[in-house]
Amino acid sequence: MNTTIHKQKDVIQNLLDLADVRLNGERPWDIRIKDDRAYARFLSGGSLGFGESYMDGWWDADELDTLVARVLKANLHTKVRNNPKLLIYLGRAIVTNAGSTKRAYDIGEKHYDIGNDLYERMLDRRMVYTCGYWKDAHNLDEAQEAKLDLVCRKIGLRQGDHVLDIGCGWGSFAKYAAEKYGAHVTGITVSKEQVELAKSRCAGLPVDIRLQDYRDVDGTFDHVISLGMFEHVGYKNYRTFMKVVKRVLKPEGLFLLHTIGGNKSDKITDPWIDKYIFPGSLLPSAKQIVTASEGLFILEDWHSFGADYDKTLMAWFKNIDAHWCEIQQTYDDRFYRMWKFYLLSCAGSFRCRCNQLWQLVLSPNGVKGGYTSVR
Repeated sequence: MNTTIHKQKDVIQNLLDLADVRLNGERPWDIRIKDDRAYARFLSGGSLGFGESYMDGWWDADELDTLVARVLKANLHTKVRNNPKLLIYLGRAIVTNAGSTKRAYDIGEKHYDIGNDLYERMLDRRMVYTCGYWKDAHNLDEAQEAKLDLVCRKIGLRQGDHVLDIGCGWGSFAKYAAEKYGAHVTGITVSKEQVELAKSRCAGLPVDIRLQDYRDVDGTFDHVISLGMFEHVGYKNYRTFMKVVKRVLKPEGLFLLHTIGGNKSDKITDPWIDKYIFPGSLLPSAKQIVTASEGLFILEDWHSFGADYDKTLMAWFKNIDAHWCEIQQTYDDRFYRMWKFYLLSCAGSFRCRCNQLWQLVLSPNGVKGGYTSVR
């Protein structure tokens, strides 16, 4: 090992000591270096270099989720200076509007359209791609069904109600609400692959699935829900989103917003997540959500259960890992390592409470007599 690499290793180890992580240690969360170039990439590339070097096989860890939880808990990401490339990225992200109408379908093409075969093997039997509700659940199927039922109960869903589902995915909520509650559901998504499969899964039910941006919705609905889509809206469009919901929601209706949340009001997302997983995404803060809805809605209920996302993500990884042999001819090893890094690093971020999961119930005019919280 030359002098430069030795110095880089010392700098990194001094940082990792704060998280009780060792380079080439023997514990499951320790980092095993396979290529010495990883040291320079850690220091120069921040989270982007950290994730990319993992994708390239330059380092490994038996418990990637535990490693990330320790690193985030120790705030190590704040102790490594961004390089010029990352500063340029920061400036570009603030100036551009990632959630604009012109770019509305990008996330569908780059993430949700990559292959239904992947998601069918990763998700539960209803194909719910949002956090499960594990309060009384013993497995992923139960947790996701409990979450769907929780949403229905929170909005007081009744037979014949017409619900707008913004970001309907593969039709999981639409199918459940129609079958179990006799509701009519209009689901919109920006993913062509989701539309095709959702229509097939909801065939014969009072469900209408559309390839449509939320800004183009018309009509009026008894209730509006959005499960795991608000993260793609972008801070410049939060107010617009709320105005659209207010416009299409009946005066006595309820709006349920289910979203991952951040602990502070950011204007950019993690560079690695933005480049490889969710382009243009951003986690809203509580302040940003409240500001966007101010004067439009009355906040009736706020439910936080972010710790459940740790369990959900770990279950997703267990599923995809167990069935990888079935699709490995379609997705190469670098994709597998990217997907593994995505699922397990996100699990770690929820475990250390850097990320949150919120369900809000909002009403246009306030529930007469008060809203009764549902858990």
